[in-house]
Order: sequence, then C-alpha cells, then structure tokens
Amino acid sequence: MLLDDLKIRSNQACELCLSTNNLDIYEVPPTSNPNVDNSILVCSVCKNQLEKSEQINPDHWKVLADTMWSSYPAVQVVAWRMLSRLRNESWAANNLDILYLDDETLAWAKKTGDHEADATVEFHQDSNATRLYDGDTVVLIKTLDVKGSSISAKLGTVVKNIRLVADNTDQIEGKVEGQTIVILTKYLRKGS
Repeated sequence: MLLDDLKIRSNQACELCLSTNNLDIYEVPPTSNPNVDNSILVCSVCKNQLEKSEQINPDHWKVLADTMWSSYPAVQVVAWRMLSRLRNESWAANNLDILYLDDETLAWAKKTGDHEADATVEFHQDSNATRLYDGDTVVLIKTLDVKGSSISAKLGTVVKNIRLVADNTDQIEGKVEGQTIVILTKYLRKGS
C-alpha cells in the first residue's frame, strides 16, 4: 500500500517539514498513476499550503534548507517549487540558488508552471475580508439590479448555499427569487 511505503521511506514524518502530525499522501503533479516515485508523505499544514487551500506561511517552509537535499526526486521537485514561490524571501532565494536538480527532475519541477506564481493565494472574501466557502449563506449589503432580468435583489436579502466562481475570486453564484445570479463579493457579507 502506498501510504505504508511512504511512511517507511520517510520514517513516519512529513518529507518537507518533518512534522509527525496528520500525515497524508501528496501526489506530485502532474501524475496519473500515483506511486512511491511520484508521491510524498506530507503533514496537513504542508498539504493545505501546497494545494493553495490555505495562505502560505513562509516561516513554516524554512526547514526546506534541510529537506531539499532529499535523495527522492519527488521531494526535490516540491521543495524547488515551494522555494520558487517564496523566492521574494531572501532565505528561499539563497536556497534556490544552491539547490541542484538533474535535467529530468528540473523538467518535472517546471512542468506545472507553479514555480512562476508567487506565494500569495487568492480566496473568495466578503466585504469584511471574511473567507467564503461553497455552501455558505451571505447577506446583500446593497440593493442590486440583476442585468437581463426584472429582479432587484434588495439590501438585506439572504442568499443561501452559494457557489464560488472558480476562476474569479470577486464573484459568487446564488439564487435570488428562484433565479441563479452572479454577485460581486464586495456587495455581500457572510451570514451567521
């Protein structure tokens, strides 16, 4: 079993930060057939930041100065990608300068283009900068005229079970008067 093999290889510790808490498999993209060569064992903190479901904490990744020297290419790839995303931090830039990857491993590391992004992760947030999630309930803070419709979404309207627009963090979708509409996040606040 893959998880057992990775636990043995990593001595039951995150292969990136050495934590022993909440360990899980991280399949290093792009991968279609997860195996011990293209997967690593990571803690939940690393996994959430790698998958961009949480904001990156640069201090958490300083341990890469040690773990980037792993003999496993999958660990090297993830370390290189994360150091690249954190390249505005002097310690990360210094480590990136000295990290050597062979041609094949470097090609794998560059394949996703993730190294070109910075460490900032964009989330859907309401007018008060509160993070929004699929299924949340929100309240309109402004009366909105719905384009192409006779509906007017009034101030204080409660919109339940919203859906986040995947490619635009400034928009959500929700039903008002039975019609699904797109609403700008700056015109709503998260309900309780």
